[in-house]
Amino acid sequence: MNAENRAILLSNLGIDSLNEMQIATQDTIINEHNVLLLSPTGSGKTVAFLLPVLQLLKEDIKTVQCLIIVPSRELALQIEQVWKKMGTKYKVNICYGGHSIETELKNLSNPPALLIGTPGRLTDHLKRKSFDTDSIQLLVLDEFDKSLQLGFQDEMNTIISQLPFLQKKILVSATSDVEIPDFIQLGTPAILDYTHEEKSKDLSLKLVFSPEKDKIESLFQLIGSFHSEPALIFSNHRGVAERISDLLNKKGIQTGYYHGGMDQDDRERILIQFRNGSLNYLVTTDLAARGLDIPEMKHVIHYNLPSKESEFTHRNGRTARMDASGTVYILMYKDDKTPEYIPDDLEILKIEKCKSLPKPPDYQTIYISGGKKKQTE
Repeated sequence: MNAENRAILLSNLGIDSLNEMQIATQDTIINEHNVLLLSPTGSGKTVAFLLPVLQLLKEDIKTVQCLIIVPSRELALQIEQVWKKMGTKYKVNICYGGHSIETELKNLSNPPALLIGTPGRLTDHLKRKSFDTDSIQLLVLDEFDKSLQLGFQDEMNTIISQLPFLQKKILVSATSDVEIPDFIQLGTPAILDYTHEEKSKDLSLKLVFSPEKDKIESLFQLIGSFHSEPALIFSNHRGVAERISDLLNKKGIQTGYYHGGMDQDDRERILIQFRNGSLNYLVTTDLAARGLDIPEMKHVIHYNLPSKESEFTHRNGRTARMDASGTVYILMYKDDKTPEYIPDDLEILKIEKCKSLPKPPDYQTIYISGGKKKQTE
């Protein structure tokens, strides 16, 4: 890729220049057979692997050349969006559970060069023989550790076993402590580990004690101290996320919730609102901890702490990304014990009683349904 073409791609993406990780990843993927990329959430991994993938695609091949396997619909949509913004000449399609299978089959009848999908839906298409695998030479497993956590081992094994002519395998994760299953057959990969940069100097952690076991009132007061700035609130369970959202709404703070048990249309609508600023407060499970294209947050709140330190790190990665600063708040009942991974010397934040509610968003999102075609504005 010459300098002029690269400049055009970066301009399309709204990027002035590549960071150190992206430059190293591009060179490594081009020159090595198998690559393991470990880099924090928000560091630009998607662009890092899509740029060399673009360089490796061949114009004379009219079937699928690169397969990208992702754990969630949201990550598939995000990668598709980045690819389309790049403005390449190569077609992309996505496949995921809940999406119209008829639409996917129609799209695949004119094969894309780049196919992105979740393990279950891709396995379904392989059974249907919806696309030819003989020309697939590139395989990207993005957030592969999350796919494994979600129980997609068998599906991933099935997919990889049906890709006989792979030349390169690229595994991507935001976590350094990952175990690569034997069925991936990665051998001895080139490892790019940028997770040492995970702990941003601009990330502050603060402990907020709740005098009551039900921490809703303390959460309400904490949000009231943010001067109407948006916040992402993490809980451990779907029902808890919905309850928190409902109670905050009753107290006058416009809040939405997001979790894996929601209909996909509802999930998409709430993310659109959160992205465009017509919703400032979102209560979510770990589903939003990574793999989502959502805005940089100044405030991340742990209403419940996760059981694993890795998930704590992923949640925190939603703030203080790149050169930005942010604060993580750990909300705890005064008699609860903190997990071992929480530092002992955290600053304790004492919050004053909220004197006024956060300002409502300046505008609203209107969802227009028009028969089979739906559009959100």
